[in-house]
Amino acid sequence: MINILVPIGTSPNANETLQYAVEFAADFSARVYVMEVFNVSAKAGSLANISEKVAKSGKERLKGVINQVDAKNVEIKIATYNGDLVDGIKQIDKELGIDIIILAPRSNDIQEGLYLGHTSGRIVKRTDIPALMVPKGTKYKPFKNILVAFKSGVLKRNRILEPLVAIQKKHDANVDLLLVKTPGYTDDDLKVNTALMDLCSKLTITENPTTYLGVMEHFQSKQPELLGVFRRKRGFFKNMWEKNTVLKSEFSVPIPVLVLSVKKD
Repeated sequence: MINILVPIGTSPNANETLQYAVEFAADFSARVYVMEVFNVSAKAGSLANISEKVAKSGKERLKGVINQVDAKNVEIKIATYNGDLVDGIKQIDKELGIDIIILAPRSNDIQEGLYLGHTSGRIVKRTDIPALMVPKGTKYKPFKNILVAFKSGVLKRNRILEPLVAIQKKHDANVDLLLVKTPGYTDDDLKVNTALMDLCSKLTITENPTTYLGVMEHFQSKQPELLGVFRRKRGFFKNMWEKNTVLKSEFSVPIPVLVLSVKKD
């Protein structure tokens, strides 16, 4: 992992997420790009330079957030984009090659009943970049126990596992796999990818109405410090992919969640 993107919203706790990302980056000798997206339609005449002014103001705000963290000798750069949030992330990824996005699940959403707020939900669900969702107040530490939960062991591309492999190797982590048989599963779903099996210390197969309920059933016994899930239509969030927000009643864990995904070629 070389390039880490940290989208900064209006949350007063943005510096906490950035601090986590910086310490993560220091561990992996990576650089951090702090990003802010604004949306201004500049017109001729007196409004011609409004986009430039807003961009400058955004950069100053980002510098203020950066100044609140201990940089740990990590290279921190600023990236801004005028336009749609998802378009901006895709453009920055195209230009820089982003390996992982680190963000808070609720971003700047203030609804206590939400696990994924609208902004963070759009980032995780509408891009193909691996993401690490870090709950508010989480301090960075090496992951010693990782739980990877899924309903199908079939992977179209082994490189979807690259962030997980990097973390496992760096932290010498124990990786447990949890295959949750949900209603309508097929025999093919039970065939676990060999690259995934090579990572794991133990494979557990359980049967539950949803993958999330399977995780909850085994969460205490596994005591993971990181939960890995797959971003795919038949993956962890299943029917939740069509909306940007996710309720805590649908999904919520108190630990970082690594959403594994493969960029489209």
